[in-house]
Amino acid sequence: MDKKINVLLVEDEMELAVSTIRFLKENNFNCTHKSTIKLALKEIKNNSFHAALLDLGLPDGDGLSLIKEIKNKNQETGVIIVSAKDALNKKVEALELGADDYLTKPFFFPELNARIKSLVRRLNMEENKKIVLNELTLFPEEMKVLVHNKVVDLTSKEFSLLLYFISNQNRVLSKTILGEFMSSNYDDYGFSDDLVYTHIKNLKKKLASSDCTEYIKNVYGIGYKFLVD
Repeated sequence: MDKKINVLLVEDEMELAVSTIRFLKENNFNCTHKSTIKLALKEIKNNSFHAALLDLGLPDGDGLSLIKEIKNKNQETGVIIVSAKDALNKKVEALELGADDYLTKPFFFPELNARIKSLVRRLNMEENKKIVLNELTLFPEEMKVLVHNKVVDLTSKEFSLLLYFISNQNRVLSKTILGEFMSSNYDDYGFSDDLVYTHIKNLKKKLASSDCTEYIKNVYGIGYKFLVD
């Protein structure tokens, strides 16, 4: 991404905030930091962001309360919850309120970097009328996929998974990360490795039957990679 990504960081743990700001700026992000919900709400009202990183345990309330405000201002702003609270109900609530991703402290900065860029790419892709990658053509609004101009019948999960892979080209994705992404509501939250494997196997089989290049590669012991030369 050539254009700088504008990120709103809402975090009251100052040591972590300083480290995160430094890392993001070193990696060509514009970062605005606020430590309370009140200050963050004012920032959201006056400015637009590509992504927001929200802590849950803030001095004046729960960071979840900011999700709706952010999405009402701009649906294309990606929201990543960053919190030490990794209880299932908090993750589910965040997703139901409109959060796009969830990172549990402590996390590795390179992973945060990858998650932000992936999220911004994916949200931008979803706004496109058409995405073309070699013999693959995706229509996000219709959830339709063509291979060599022939329709491939994918389920909604398989389509979302393919779009996620395309937005993470050449990046190794662990089964845990894929499981978290595929969890969209309480009923299917916490995808097991077997379920991730089944969805990917079915997606690969359908693409292969349409003479699509084998882009999705297994990375032994880790996960998968969507490999594009």
